[in-house]
Amino acid sequence: MKSYDWIVVGGGLTGAAVSYELIKKGFSVLLLEQDKTLQGATRYSYGGIAYWAGTIALTRQLCAEGIERHRILSAELDADTQFRELDLLLTINADHDPEIVAAPYATCAIPPRLLSVEAACEMEPLLNRDAIAGALTVRHGHVHPHAIAQAYRQAFCRLGGVQQVAQVTQLGNPVSGILTATGETYYGGKILICAGGFSRALLKTAGIAMRLYFTHAEVIETPPVEVQLRTLVMPAEATRLPLETQSTTLEVDRLWDEPGHEPVPPIIEAGAIQFLDGSLRIGQISRVLTDIHAQVDSTQSEAEIRTQVGKRLPALTHLPGNCYHCLVAFTADQLPLIGDCPNIEGIYIFSGFSSPFALVPPLAERFAYWATGREDEIIPQLSPLRFAKDSVL
Repeated sequence: MKSYDWIVVGGGLTGAAVSYELIKKGFSVLLLEQDKTLQGATRYSYGGIAYWAGTIALTRQLCAEGIERHRILSAELDADTQFRELDLLLTINADHDPEIVAAPYATCAIPPRLLSVEAACEMEPLLNRDAIAGALTVRHGHVHPHAIAQAYRQAFCRLGGVQQVAQVTQLGNPVSGILTATGETYYGGKILICAGGFSRALLKTAGIAMRLYFTHAEVIETPPVEVQLRTLVMPAEATRLPLETQSTTLEVDRLWDEPGHEPVPPIIEAGAIQFLDGSLRIGQISRVLTDIHAQVDSTQSEAEIRTQVGKRLPALTHLPGNCYHCLVAFTADQLPLIGDCPNIEGIYIFSGFSSPFALVPPLAERFAYWATGREDEIIPQLSPLRFAKDSVL
């Protein structure tokens, strides 16, 4: 059976991008994705590129590299990623002080501007002026999630890459190959895990414990509609970061290998984006459920999303659409895990991106360069070794 230099597990944005960059460097690469059409976090994401949001030297550099990469990707990949730049509106609750809400954003590489209610509603006429005390605005990058993943995969195949539909169920220890749900084994010198929210469970099959976590995210997707949303609307008050902080403490960490726990309450970030074809993504609810196969009540979730988004964008309340559910990976410090897994030769990780559309393109390029044996200033900073818990079970 044929053996590959690299087997990449996961065909979403991360896996597709890094597979393309690896094959550009001359490696033989097999890309495995469990679904014929994408169903994970890439499929149901907003596609936003927060290149303005870097707050430390590392993320500022990567965000700057990321937006420059996006500006040339369509031409390089010979496919339209639907890249554009548009206005982001971070809305502020009516009962909150705009100056206090705006203060934490001062550390961003490009701090958003504070707008009055009138100015915010002029920028986005669909806003309910009675629901906000103002908004922050900044230019924001955007791509269609499926379009960019597909563009990477098509370019990968044109360069000789091989992709297969297969669900990986077992990693070897030591590594000689990987086993799929249908009993097939694929062999590769190195295995790269880009499976998003499934990565933690997959690594565990090889005895690898890692501080990589996941939320169950729920969003509504609409067909193309006549309503015209001019901007990307999100809440200014961040609730995702506190959720991640609370669910990765050492006290809670031990619960992650026991299905059935919900260590912190769910959050909702009432936001919406309209794609170029007129369809919208509206959301989102994030739940910390330690079972990757946990079931959620989509009917209740859809009603909650519509209610909360409808307070700020009433025109979106009753649009046709369906609620979807996926896993979203994250880490304990909001930085991705990239590099070789500790104590087991041949297994690597490329997952846990808090801002994937901004960070994946430049880091995929850097990883492939690093994989050739050359030094890179950033990849070692993102190594799993930075967490003490990383060890073999």
